[in-house]
Amino acid sequence: MIPWEHLDTATVPRGGELKLMRRGSEYSIMLGQIELMNSRLSGSEEALARLSWERVAGRRAPRILIGGLGMGFTLRAMLAAASPGAEIVVAELVPAVAAWARGPMAELFGGCLDDRRVRVVETDVGDLFAREEAGFDAILLDVDNGPEGLTRAENDALYDFAGLGRAKLALKPGGVLAVWSQGPDDAFAARLRRVGFAVEEARVKAHRGKRGARHVIWLAVR
Repeated sequence: MIPWEHLDTATVPRGGELKLMRRGSEYSIMLGQIELMNSRLSGSEEALARLSWERVAGRRAPRILIGGLGMGFTLRAMLAAASPGAEIVVAELVPAVAAWARGPMAELFGGCLDDRRVRVVETDVGDLFAREEAGFDAILLDVDNGPEGLTRAENDALYDFAGLGRAKLALKPGGVLAVWSQGPDDAFAARLRRVGFAVEEARVKAHRGKRGARHVIWLAVR
């Protein structure tokens, strides 16, 4: 078996380290011993983009905010679906992840960062909520393994009542907040409803094939 190769290490602001690993054509991003993402598993990230776009497709020049660049699966899927007049803002907190997208993982991204509809901002996605009241038609969050701060404790602030309230204010009327998770979380779904969202929970395949694990996507409409 081909051994894993450690390509780079990135420091997460205010604590933690990410490791970029490669084995042949397979890539993995690790937080300690926890695998955050793998290039072989992209089905649910692509579904995050597809299901979100379906809810804003009829809008003129829609603005989409994606929290977390990762391996680019959500971004590529959104570009494939989105209209020519769409604007897609990607908030990535860790500068090295954006550098990996143009460096060792460039093959995965396939030049999508050069699409004129895309703008990558190196910041915490939560900071954009405060700057852009009623600024987005859709907000997609895939910054952790679910609605809890696994990567960094500060991510909890995205998913508590105050954070969800800020996300709601950042959406245009009828806009959608889409949240990816490795598994279900009834308490989080209840928080979304208490903030005032109309909530749908979708179970989607982690793999593109018929078998394997399923992940969860919450679609919360303002």
